[in-house]
Amino acid sequence: MSKSNEHLTEMTRKMQNPYIPKLATITEIMTENDLNDLKTFKLEFINPDHLKDFSYIPGQFAELSYFGMGECPIGLASSPTEQGFLLFTIKKVGSVTSAFHDSKKGKVVGIRGPFGNGWPMQEMMGKNIVIIGGGFAFSTLRSLTKYIIDEKNRRDFGDLLVIYGARSPGELCYKKDLEAWERLSELNLVLTVDKGDETWKKREGYVPTITKEIAPSPKNAIALVCGPPIMIKFTIPVLQELGFTDDQILLSLEMRMKCGIGKCGRCNIGTKFVCVDGPVFSQAQLKELPKEY
Repeated sequence: MSKSNEHLTEMTRKMQNPYIPKLATITEIMTENDLNDLKTFKLEFINPDHLKDFSYIPGQFAELSYFGMGECPIGLASSPTEQGFLLFTIKKVGSVTSAFHDSKKGKVVGIRGPFGNGWPMQEMMGKNIVIIGGGFAFSTLRSLTKYIIDEKNRRDFGDLLVIYGARSPGELCYKKDLEAWERLSELNLVLTVDKGDETWKKREGYVPTITKEIAPSPKNAIALVCGPPIMIKFTIPVLQELGFTDDQILLSLEMRMKCGIGKCGRCNIGTKFVCVDGPVFSQAQLKELPKEY
């Protein structure tokens, strides 16, 4: 191929219609919780070149299409350090998500993206990282944790504290990952549930309460929070009380995602479109916008 044709091919690739999804196959389905309304789907592009074009960072999301039903925005649970596939954890809440839950391995679906700004990886380098998550919203924080503890990236960051909570032990996601992380010296994992059962030997209590008990230091640190709105609402004051400034607190508003490219206008907060300007915002940025939490 001549250089001019190679340049034309590259231009054509970059100009592809953002509304047209790329085809992918469901290669694995993993049930995450006792209620059976959370499943993680492993997707692999049918055309390997599409995976090369799908360059993302932790915190971004994609639009998943179930043909004949519609599409929905879902955060990326996989890390860029995991090669050959993408992971998406989907809660069964509507027609599209129900269709995914009823599907089998081998089903062909569509992927658009990646979208959003993700966690600011460059700004986080050299800092101590405090990750605080709740429920199935921990998906993009799983992506971030996997990225940081990868041997190629771990030295770029300081201490890593992960606080993760759910309503009950059976509602904690990524149990195999959690078991592996508990054995690692590269991070400090703190698990909590609102109410334990007879087998639960770890902490009980809401995430904001446990965060206050652990009392992470704000010195050279950045806190990343993603979870149910009520959890975020009560976690922010705890971090501020501990000395974290608004610039040191990063939040993900991924639940507001809609079209992904700032056209439908349904995700806006004031002058910002969450799907384009977010989903990650600092608390300082959010204080300049209409109240979200």
